[in-house]
Amino acid sequence: MNLTANKKTLALSGVLLGAIAAVLAYMGNPKNMAMCIACFIRDTAGAMKLHQAAVVQYVRPEIIGIICGAFLIAVVTKEYRSTAGSSPMVRFVLGMIMMIGSLAFLGCPLRMVLRMAAGDLNAYVALIGFVAGVFTGTLALKRGFSLGRAYTVDKASGTILPIAMVVLFVLSLTTTLFVSSEKGPGSMHAPVFIALIGGLLFGAIAQKCRSCFAGCVRDIILMKNYDLLTIVGGIFVVMVIYNIATGNFNLSFTGQPVAHAQHIWNILGMYAVGFAAVLAGGCPLRQLVLAGQGSSDSAVTFLGLFVGAAFCHNFGLAGVAAAAATADAPAVAGGPGINGQVAVIACIVILFIIGFMPKNKKN
Repeated sequence: MNLTANKKTLALSGVLLGAIAAVLAYMGNPKNMAMCIACFIRDTAGAMKLHQAAVVQYVRPEIIGIICGAFLIAVVTKEYRSTAGSSPMVRFVLGMIMMIGSLAFLGCPLRMVLRMAAGDLNAYVALIGFVAGVFTGTLALKRGFSLGRAYTVDKASGTILPIAMVVLFVLSLTTTLFVSSEKGPGSMHAPVFIALIGGLLFGAIAQKCRSCFAGCVRDIILMKNYDLLTIVGGIFVVMVIYNIATGNFNLSFTGQPVAHAQHIWNILGMYAVGFAAVLAGGCPLRQLVLAGQGSSDSAVTFLGLFVGAAFCHNFGLAGVAAAAATADAPAVAGGPGINGQVAVIACIVILFIIGFMPKNKKN
């Protein structure tokens, strides 16, 4: 089936993606975090001991599945293209920035939509920043920003990341090399093979329908094209229904799982994510899919996301979830600390330098 044939098939793909997320949430993934690219990369980095935040350490099969699912469907449908060579270091930095912004907000654009579908008003506030960031990125595109041309390379080059993901999955099942959280979000997960199958299907569908949250907003701004919005709409509707049916819908700013109400940092965090995603050519989900279908440039962006996750927790850049007062501890407002706040501002400055730096006339 060609999922990009018309808006009906695009909407169907969104419904399928939403259904997969709902199943994963029902089977044990954290509430409002049924499928979060940034959070799951962070958890996997923690499992590999790249950071020591004990509550967010677990090799997430969904990440492995998305990359491998995109790879398999691209091979089967003859869309696999091994390419590389387009500003790798800039892409690495953009990946790090997307992770820093996501963890300031506590979620990638996909999780932002899932949180919105659960009634989290903080996510609606963050949407303002995300749209503004994408808009700023489109201004850079209009001024001629480009990461350059990617070139066709040896076919084996594009298989390195999918193979590495398979090895990581096998090692996670057969060795004690990795650690797993005993409490917190990292301890909440669907059964391994259900999570893997969910990731494979999610990656395959996302590859066929070209799903991208930043691309959705970018296309509306640049071309008044709402096609990709129907995918997001399908995910949102399914998750609203799921949350209402399971009693997880809570329309408020407070009492939301793994969230905070520090609105300025929700806005600025997602502003950085939206801006960086446009410059990089796709949101975190899209980067994983492109990496799976052969783009070594997107694989470098994935590594940037991965290293960025380790940086966030090793240097205190990640936001903290809000928590109500208990008999043993005071209330926690949550949000990023001073290190995280400085990092988000620095990331935005770097994005303006990358996106609006005067171009060499010869290029």
